[in-house]
Amino acid sequence: MAAVSSKTPDVRALIVVPAWNEQLTVGDTVREIRAATPDLPVLVVSDGSTDRTAHVAREAGAMVLELPFNLGVGGAMRAGFRYAVRHGYTAAVQVDADGQHDPNEVPRLLEKLDEADIVIGARFSDGTDDYKVRGPRKWAMVVLSKVLSTLAKTKLTDATSGFKVTGGRALPVFAEHYPVEYLGDTVESLVIALRAGCRVAQVPSRMRPRRGGTPSHRPIKSAIYLFRAGFALVLALIRRWDVSPLVEPVPVRAPIKEGISSD
Repeated sequence: MAAVSSKTPDVRALIVVPAWNEQLTVGDTVREIRAATPDLPVLVVSDGSTDRTAHVAREAGAMVLELPFNLGVGGAMRAGFRYAVRHGYTAAVQVDADGQHDPNEVPRLLEKLDEADIVIGARFSDGTDDYKVRGPRKWAMVVLSKVLSTLAKTKLTDATSGFKVTGGRALPVFAEHYPVEYLGDTVESLVIALRAGCRVAQVPSRMRPRRGGTPSHRPIKSAIYLFRAGFALVLALIRRWDVSPLVEPVPVRAPIKEGISSD
């Protein structure tokens, strides 16, 4: 597919790819992102990977931030947000390393930043049933979306999507306060953003099959997912957060170096 322009006025965006032991998929993912959005730099956050994820990502043309041990998606994304803020980016686009997100959809998410601080690529917003979710996991997604829609005062159909762009007021807040607990990167992060006065919107997005590796959720874990999703939501709603951003954007445009610290 031909490259799609991803330039949006007043937006300097960085694509952040959290990756944990994704050597089989991260190279193709980075190459596809660079072909689809050639004007956007790609930062792969190797989240304590013990395989060749970092090496493969560099060979594909990405900048790489290596974390010394595994922090989970939340920790990897917080490191990416901090890098974005400290280097003068005004938006960070999360794209998974497994190839499930289509980078050709990135420009549509960025365009929506004129209306919101967080834009979610929602898998269920266009009425199609291409992405199959059943059982307890589907029930959890429905409940989470309804509660968060009420808080956001707008319809959100996919609160747990990992394909989203963060900008505006939300970027410096997430650089300092992005949660690292299970489901915190989706459920709790949205609660934090809404408490900070951020606006949340969504655009339709399609999920593709993984290129390889192991899915983070298996059918046998659906009941556990339901319980933990509910617990994460309750915790997010009752937890008190000081959501004042402590990190201010610094317009430094130096390239990342290998082995750079996330602090």
